[in-house]
Amino acid sequence: MSTLNSLLSRSQQRTICSQLGSVKLKLLYKATVHGFTGAAFHQRCDNQSPTVSVGYNDSGYVFGGYTRQPFSQSGQYVNDDQAFLFSFTGGKFQKYPCTSALHAVNMTGNSGPYFGNALALVHGSKPVTYSAPGNYYNFNAAEMHGNDLNLTECEVYQVEETTELEKPWRTVIWESGRRKELMESIKNYKPIISSVSQGRVLLIGQVGAGKSSFFNSINSVFRGHVTSQAISGCSSISLTTQFRTYSVKTGREGKPLPIILCDTMGLEDSKGAGLDVEDINNILKGHMPDRYQFNPTAPLDSEAHSYLKSPGVKDKIHCVAYVIDACKVSIMPPKLEEKLDAIRKKVNLLGIPQLVLLTKVDEACPLVKEDLRNVYKSGYIKDLMQEVSTRLGVPLSCIVPVKNYSEELELDLNSDILLLGAVIQMLRFVDNYFDELSDRLSSTECND
Repeated sequence: MSTLNSLLSRSQQRTICSQLGSVKLKLLYKATVHGFTGAAFHQRCDNQSPTVSVGYNDSGYVFGGYTRQPFSQSGQYVNDDQAFLFSFTGGKFQKYPCTSALHAVNMTGNSGPYFGNALALVHGSKPVTYSAPGNYYNFNAAEMHGNDLNLTECEVYQVEETTELEKPWRTVIWESGRRKELMESIKNYKPIISSVSQGRVLLIGQVGAGKSSFFNSINSVFRGHVTSQAISGCSSISLTTQFRTYSVKTGREGKPLPIILCDTMGLEDSKGAGLDVEDINNILKGHMPDRYQFNPTAPLDSEAHSYLKSPGVKDKIHCVAYVIDACKVSIMPPKLEEKLDAIRKKVNLLGIPQLVLLTKVDEACPLVKEDLRNVYKSGYIKDLMQEVSTRLGVPLSCIVPVKNYSEELELDLNSDILLLGAVIQMLRFVDNYFDELSDRLSSTECND
């Protein structure tokens, strides 16, 4: 028997799975292969759960529903408070929750998947969609399927838990002694360029990804308790409105660490909102002063009073860290991806090393939420990191998962070790920048 080929793209599968946790999809039923009939659907899908059902039409719409309940031909409604409908509108994922759990799924024999009394695929054993918004699911029909009710394909997938990897694919020592070693290593770091005492790392990311929270978390580790110096939280618009250069101190009145974390306004997918790409250029080259107030509609002008006209090496950025929310990798807006690509190209031209901080890994994967030490044993997190590598064009070795402090009152050993490991990577990348700079200076001297 031939292998069934999924019409649902890898990116669309990842997006749906991101709503369901650490799972993967297995194709059970494909109407163009098995038949556009209720009998064929039930033969392949009855007693299987949870499932994702997907309809496709000639207008290019992709839509469907999820239920935890196994399909049957009982003729009854079944209760499912987790059921939802979805659509991919213009590439964007839309989710429509069930408004009456008691009527989540209609177990009808002469039809394919039937959600509430709102949406049925292979309705009446024909290649058509039944659509009646408002009957236990609220959605806009034009948005959902473009009012094109003729199906070109219907697929049903079983949702399977992803297995835990046999062994971690990266080695991490989860011990208090290791935390102490990492902290000492960071404290004792010295840039190889004598005119520079601190490496400058620029944090760039989408609104709410956790840039400010990352600084707060690193600050917390070295203070010995959870702190909140940089403004952070959940908001649809950036809570960071100024360019800030944060120096972490060892303890309440201790010495500054040899690293400065530069925080920026969050990136947004719409034009004229969030951090301007041109402002990033000014930051990278050291022209932007601390506490500069961002203006999303106009970048810092070279004639402005605050513009630093002759920055030294110490004022420039030595490493760029993209901060990406693990829960939103698959639903990253295309416009935001374009912005990140434009930024990456500017950073590459300046020869600045780049890495990715993958935040909220515990929220993205139940296995990691259960125990943060499973972060490198989770197949789902590894797949996410590989997707980030592909989408942002950075090697997998440059992607580091972390968990910021957000709701905790006390420090956690495992969170600290991941956070400190990320700082170590940053300092290694800063060294790469200085090595390259030294080589260029030596080459210039030789030519002279």
